[in-house]
Amino acid sequence: MMRDQKEQRVHDQLVARLEEARARTLLLVEPLSEEDLHVQHDPLMSPIIWDLGHIAHFEELWLVRNLEGPVEFGEMPGIFNPFENPRRVRGTLQLPTLDECKTLMAEIRSRVLERMSHVRFDTDAELLRNGYVYEMVLQHEYQHNETILQTLQLKQGTPYRAPRLYAVPSRGAAIDRGGMVRFGGGRVQIGTDDRGVGYDNERPRHEIEMSPFVIDVGPVTNADYLEFMRAGGYERQELWSADGWSWRTESQVNSPKYWLRDGDDWCVRVMDRVSSVERDHPVCHVCYHEAEAYARFVGKRLPTEFEWEVAAGWNPSTARVQTFPWGDEPAAPERANVDQLAFSTAPLGAYGKNWSPLGCYGMVGDVWEWTSSDFQPYPGYHTFPYPEYSEVFFGSEYKVLRGASWATRPGVVRNSFRNWDYPIRRQIFAGFRCARDD
Repeated sequence: MMRDQKEQRVHDQLVARLEEARARTLLLVEPLSEEDLHVQHDPLMSPIIWDLGHIAHFEELWLVRNLEGPVEFGEMPGIFNPFENPRRVRGTLQLPTLDECKTLMAEIRSRVLERMSHVRFDTDAELLRNGYVYEMVLQHEYQHNETILQTLQLKQGTPYRAPRLYAVPSRGAAIDRGGMVRFGGGRVQIGTDDRGVGYDNERPRHEIEMSPFVIDVGPVTNADYLEFMRAGGYERQELWSADGWSWRTESQVNSPKYWLRDGDDWCVRVMDRVSSVERDHPVCHVCYHEAEAYARFVGKRLPTEFEWEVAAGWNPSTARVQTFPWGDEPAAPERANVDQLAFSTAPLGAYGKNWSPLGCYGMVGDVWEWTSSDFQPYPGYHTFPYPEYSEVFFGSEYKVLRGASWATRPGVVRNSFRNWDYPIRRQIFAGFRCARDD
C-alpha cells in the first residue's frame, strides 16, 4: 500500500512507540523470578504475569480482532478478562510462564505490525482516524506499567530491585508553604473534544459556571502531614467523615502506607530502599479519607475535580484550559516528575516549568491528587469504543484523582485525564492538595 508522507510518519511513530512501551514493560519485570511473577503479593493486585498476559491479549483484541470493526468484545473472554476474573481470584488461575508470555507477546505483535502495514489513518472510521485505537492500546500498556509498580511496592519476600536510571533533583526552589492562589469565578470550559488520545470520560468539552475558590500552591508535604499526625489527627473523630472514621477504626492505621516508625521520627520504604521521610516531598500513599481528614484539620476541604482542572490549566489570557500546566508541550521528565525510572517523589519546586497559569506548582507528577468528586459522566457523554473502560464505573463508589504520579508514563499525562479509585485505596501513588471557598 502506498502512503503519503503524513500517513507514513504516523505509522512509523506508532510502531516506534509500541516497541518503546513493550521495552519498558519488560524492563520493569526483568529483575523478577518466575515465582515473583506468579505469586499474588496482595489480594488488591493481580499476579504480575496476569498483567503481562492481559496486556498482550488486549493488544490482540483491539489491533487485530476489533481493528476495523464491528467491535467484538471490549475485554477479551477467558482468564485475562478482568470482569470474569476479579483481582482476588487471579492468583488461582493457570497462568503462563514468563517465556510463554514473551512468546505470546512477540507473536501477537508480529500480527499487529503486519495488519498495521495495510491500515490507513486518513479514514472516517473513528477507531482508526489518526491512529486512535493504537493510542488507546499504548495508554492501556502505560497504565498497566503503573499498576505493576503498585504491585511491586507491595511485593512479598525480597524487595524489588528497582531499575533506577536517573535521579530527581535533590532540592527545589522555595515555595510558600501553606500559600494559596485564587480563582475569581466565571465561565470556564472543562474536559476535551480531543479524538486523538482522550478517553471517552474526558469528553465532551463543556462550559460550567465556576464559583470563586482558593487552592493550595503546592501539594501537601510530608512535613505538613506530620503536623497532622503529631496533633493526633488519626485519633480525632471530629476530623473524619462517618465512612472515614469507620475505615480508620477498622484498619487501625496511624500513618501513610509504607511509613515505618523510627524512634520519634519516621522512615518510608520505596521498593528496595528505606530512608527518612523527606519533609519537603509531597505526601504519598494516603487514601481519600486521610486526605479529607487532613483538610478538615487545617480548616480547608479537598477541591472538586473541576476546581483542580481550572487550577491546573486555565489560562485567562487565552480563555481556555491548557493541555498541561506549563502549556501544550508534551509531558516529559524534564518538565515534571513522571515516567517511573527515578522511583521517587521530588522536593516541591524541583521542576521550574511545572507551574500553572493560576500559580499552582506540581499539579502533574509526583503524586496523583484526590478530589472530592464522584466519578460521573460529563453532560453529553458518549461511550467509545467500549463501556468497560469508563461507563461501568460511573457512580458514587469511586472518587476522582487528577494529575499523575512519578510512576505515570507521559503518554497518559494531561490536565483532562481522569483517574478514579475507591476512597479507601492506599497502594496507589496518591497525595492531595487542599482548597476552600472564597
